[in-house]
Amino acid sequence: MHEDSVPNVGAFLLGAPKSGTTWLASALEQHPEICVSDPKEPNVVASHKGTFGRDTEEPNWEWYATCFDGVGLRLDCSVHALACPVAPTRIAEHWPEARFVVCLREPRSRTISHWGMILDTEEDKENGADWVDFASAWRDERLRCDTLYGASMGRWLEVFSRDRFLLIDSRRMREDAEAVLVEVQQHIGVGAYDFDLSSVHNSNVAEDRRPLTLFGRGFRFVASLVPSFIKQPFVGYLQGKGVNVYKMWVLSKDRPARALPTIEERTEMDAEVTSDVTELGRLTGFNIGIWLDGDQ
Repeated sequence: MHEDSVPNVGAFLLGAPKSGTTWLASALEQHPEICVSDPKEPNVVASHKGTFGRDTEEPNWEWYATCFDGVGLRLDCSVHALACPVAPTRIAEHWPEARFVVCLREPRSRTISHWGMILDTEEDKENGADWVDFASAWRDERLRCDTLYGASMGRWLEVFSRDRFLLIDSRRMREDAEAVLVEVQQHIGVGAYDFDLSSVHNSNVAEDRRPLTLFGRGFRFVASLVPSFIKQPFVGYLQGKGVNVYKMWVLSKDRPARALPTIEERTEMDAEVTSDVTELGRLTGFNIGIWLDGDQ
């Protein structure tokens, strides 16, 4: 591997599924001094390639460089890197001056939302797992690791100093979005920008995750065969308009209602989360008091 093939990345957007990172990345794409990774989650630097994928091989740096087509500070939005055990040292090796924005959502509700998303998309079945029973799903490290923020931050703080990290409670992106964007700009070192928040679309919402019909599965398979450089302009245009073609009735159907986990099914998660967020507060000074009271 030639070091000159590694792109100069200045910042990383970390977090977990269902924590607001899609919205934040979409907003930051407007900033003329920020080059947001495309796709949003290249999943190159970390060994975690999404909820289920794992790959510890040396990254394909040449392909990674193609994920940044623009000027300004390069921002990698591969959120799963937060929970990845190899990402902190790998990033420190190549980008020791990097800065990090970490989106965190109340961990119990985040886990349940993540669990529901996986069942909606049937990603568990596609990867040889069965997450229908919540208690069993929680025992699967691939669900649990994204929720244990304290354990993850402990690994990062062994390599980087605390001041490199801006931790954001996802509630604030709903309640005080403009202030959050000011903090992000200041933290990563770019100039102030007047964002058009009305044009920011969040494509990662529950109503978009309709089960695919037979036609939908066929359409998705055919789409997967089209080279990225051909389909990406169309995909980007539709995403910018907030359009999800898979919501068409011929490609998908309404989701069946799903009961929330019972208190008994949540027992193990509740105990482990309480211990973990306490550690997060100790390590980072992040205000976790409201999280100790339950779902938010």
